[in-house]
Amino acid sequence: MSDFLDDKKNEIKSRLEELKGYVEEHNKLQAALDALDGVNLASARASSSAGTGRRGRPRGTGTRAQEAIEAVTKEPGLTAGEIADRMGINQNYLYRVLPALEQDGKLEKRGRGWYLPEA
Repeated sequence: MSDFLDDKKNEIKSRLEELKGYVEEHNKLQAALDALDGVNLASARASSSAGTGRRGRPRGTGTRAQEAIEAVTKEPGLTAGEIADRMGINQNYLYRVLPALEQDGKLEKRGRGWYLPEA
């Protein structure tokens, strides 16, 4: 039994040694990614809209917002879940996007469905 355990321990030690280089590379790559994320965050802060109380791009100008508008244009009356299905995203994301589009007058909600605003 001890030969079996010794063999398994040696196999594990050998495999750990093989993986050591990958772990070191992973850690270096993660550190580089974290550093780059910090650069994006710093540039986003620097380029934010001064005095508007909001950071980033104007609301409703993102890709997801445009995709939601296009989906409702093609099929008025879609629910948030149906819009999310057509966009291939989780519908929880739309619970932030759709009300913002409604507030900006780009979409309106009637019942459970979403529509383009009536002229």
